[in-house]
Amino acid sequence: MNIEISIERLEAMPTEHQWITTPVTAGLVRGFVDLEATARGLLPHRLTARARQQIPDDQLAMAEAQPSGVRLAFRTRATTIELDTLPTKRVYQGFPAPPDGVYDLLINGRLAAQASVPEGNVRTVTNMFTQTSVLTEGPSGTARFAGLPEGEKDIEIWLPHTEITELIALRTDAPVERTPPTGSRTWLHHGSSISHGSNATHPTAIWPALAAAEGGVELVNLGFGGSALLDPFTARAMRDIPADLISVKIGINIVNSDVMRLRAFTPAVHGFLDTVREGHPTTPLLVVSAILCPVQEDTPGPLVPDFEGGTLRFKATGDPAERSAGRLTLNVIRDELARIVEQRSAEDPNLHYLDGRDLYGEADYAELPLPDEVHPDSAGHRRIAENFARLAFGDGGPFATKTG
Repeated sequence: MNIEISIERLEAMPTEHQWITTPVTAGLVRGFVDLEATARGLLPHRLTARARQQIPDDQLAMAEAQPSGVRLAFRTRATTIELDTLPTKRVYQGFPAPPDGVYDLLINGRLAAQASVPEGNVRTVTNMFTQTSVLTEGPSGTARFAGLPEGEKDIEIWLPHTEITELIALRTDAPVERTPPTGSRTWLHHGSSISHGSNATHPTAIWPALAAAEGGVELVNLGFGGSALLDPFTARAMRDIPADLISVKIGINIVNSDVMRLRAFTPAVHGFLDTVREGHPTTPLLVVSAILCPVQEDTPGPLVPDFEGGTLRFKATGDPAERSAGRLTLNVIRDELARIVEQRSAEDPNLHYLDGRDLYGEADYAELPLPDEVHPDSAGHRRIAENFARLAFGDGGPFATKTG
């Protein structure tokens, strides 16, 4: 289907060259849950407007608006593409600014080019514990991709997974069409900062994106840094999002934020799963526990940053002796999740459990250690993705394609 277009001449281009400006609409965007109309364009969200009204802190408000897994998708013969955006970058007071977020351009499913937008707003986090922040407004900028191969091709532009990104304008030197439906299944995934993409260097290098590519599915990623806390509004959002496959990764944020004890955790898991099942009664649903994280395996939270030696690492500050009183550790949570899934699966044959240490365990930690003791680097993300694709999408896995 052709999309309404307008043509304008730009002084920066030769006079015979014409830019085609295509309005950025929902038909061009994938992986989002909601699109908020702004004064300049569209702001992708990964939670519903209703859920956003119930967010209790800046941490989740910032995380859900960072477009991890969100991408533009279209078909074109263009050899030059420009995307105007207004990023909001996050920096921590007293620390060097991180690199600008990366825009990945894929041609027919393969990474072909990358760009960044150095301009934008800057949100400075003044307190790492409370995530209190101050916003400094800045100008919009342009991610430009030139020298692309000629001929018709399917384009995806994956937005930076660490930068809130307001979409303003799409320009090309050839017409744009919506990509026809692929017929692929939709995978809805919820998890923590690792699912969000922490420490991965670009958006298609996060483990859910890599696993989705391997499994041949369309990703909707509800990985929220620091915020996989069994929130009821997240469960209700998942209940209402169309999906063919669903996974929920539970554990690390519950422990490292020290938000509940075992008595509250068990009914919270049941309630979360009950809510998801209201909208997806028979959809394959995979509960995944945390990957290996030695600092939290048997030590309760809260987790705090440790800058000893000049490098950011994290350490757990709880007392392991308090496990008997209901304090949560990763091992406690894994045992309880396995028990809950075993109990529920007697009446729910499409409910499955995956121990996160099968995605990244002791051997993986020895080979690919966690740089900050919590988050994997890009190589770690790839290892997690490879194992998830094999165990979930592979033969006999809960997400395997049914035949016959």
